[in-house]
Amino acid sequence: MKKITIVGLGAGNLEGLPLGLYRALLGAPHLFLRTAKHPVVGELEGEGVSYESFDEVYEAHDQFPQVYEEICERLLKAAEEKGAVVYAVPGHPLVAERTVQLLLEEGPKREVEIEIKGGQSFLDPIFAALKIDPVEGFVLLDATDVKEHQFQPPMHHLICQVYDSFVASDVKLTLMEVYPDDFPVTIVTAAGVAGEEEILSLPLYELDRMDKYTNLTTVYVPPTAHDQITNRLFWRLREIVAILRSPEGCPWDREQTHQSIRKNLIEETYEVLETIDDNDPDAMCEEMGDLLLQILLHSQMAEEEGYFTVNDVVATLNEKLIRRHPHVFGTSEAGNAEEALQNWEAIKVEEKKGKGKGFTSRLDSVPRELPTLSRAYKYQKKAAEIGFDWDKLSDVFDKVKEEWEELREAGTPEHRKEELGDLLFVIVNVARFLKIDPEEALALTNKKFKYRFSYIEQKIQAAGKAADGATLEEMEAWWQEAKRKKKEEEELS
Repeated sequence: MKKITIVGLGAGNLEGLPLGLYRALLGAPHLFLRTAKHPVVGELEGEGVSYESFDEVYEAHDQFPQVYEEICERLLKAAEEKGAVVYAVPGHPLVAERTVQLLLEEGPKREVEIEIKGGQSFLDPIFAALKIDPVEGFVLLDATDVKEHQFQPPMHHLICQVYDSFVASDVKLTLMEVYPDDFPVTIVTAAGVAGEEEILSLPLYELDRMDKYTNLTTVYVPPTAHDQITNRLFWRLREIVAILRSPEGCPWDREQTHQSIRKNLIEETYEVLETIDDNDPDAMCEEMGDLLLQILLHSQMAEEEGYFTVNDVVATLNEKLIRRHPHVFGTSEAGNAEEALQNWEAIKVEEKKGKGKGFTSRLDSVPRELPTLSRAYKYQKKAAEIGFDWDKLSDVFDKVKEEWEELREAGTPEHRKEELGDLLFVIVNVARFLKIDPEEALALTNKKFKYRFSYIEQKIQAAGKAADGATLEEMEAWWQEAKRKKKEEEELS
């Protein structure tokens, strides 16, 4: 019979090993150890137990997943060749043992029986050494694959398998994404092993500066509710918004509806755009927060009404991003940005068909609330996708001349308004042919005008004149001076 019996060596020395496991180790015809670097192993050697360890596998690979896969493969082959083998791991086989999980997955496929025997995990002596109660909530993480999103600051954290200073450095850098550099952490080595247990508390930035790390080294991060830490977390933002909307919260926030704060969403969006145009990262950070608040407020209102939560918003977005990027998350390909956009639009069209809303115009996908200049630009792009377009730029310029003449000849205010709209619309077409976003172009001109006109106002004030006291010639001269000054500043920068 092909069988692998997995035994846990416990967290301490031989005295702590249950009798049944001790006998299994002594009687094993073929004993394999994930690592010989464990307090029990030396004592077993003294009793004449022979074994084969996989320590050299760690030296042969740069990545831990490759190590674990090779160990698993070797054990399965040994079982296929020898019939029955014993595999011993530190602690308990089902606590922080990736090789065991791989064996449980692959064993049945190879018709190899996997039997799990017990063993004391390192958790009990760790809890005893740190004097913490796990019922308060704790997170157990693997140091070789730790991620920022796994940390929950209000809970206890144990990060095991901190083998060396390189792993410790990776853990430190990940922790620094969540905690301050000087946050107190504790390093526990050989917990529960008499004469070898070491406990050292130090600031986070010194985590990778110890002289000794082993496979029995664990990093403990204590719980905290400090604002400096929790204010960086999304759940805390959601909690604050919920509090503001609660009966004990802010009277103003409680009174708001989707419609009453509708305009705020638009205003905050434009304020973000302004920071982008100003190339001001600090202001952008703040204004993007204000925009995010609007999303959270609308989501909280919807949750109170029983429609959806912000988690539903995130889930819908994640699903859409994955679905519309088959060249990233699927089997399709996109060699450039244009092909990627084509994938996106094709999937978007299919999604709309699937919703069964009957006929819908291509133009329906353009938001009604866009600024009219941007909406005209998008309408024209959508129409051009099916060939409703001029062939070349010169044809568009001819149309500009035609609309200009029609505007000049218009005789009534209503007619002039209509012809001016036509002229503006065809000017947008010029922008599209030149691959220029008309909204961005006009925003640039607005910014330029504001700078030059403000310069004129400053000159008028410096001259001691009233706001309307300067002549047109004087203002024109200052306008040209502002142009020259701005050009010189740009050349110097």
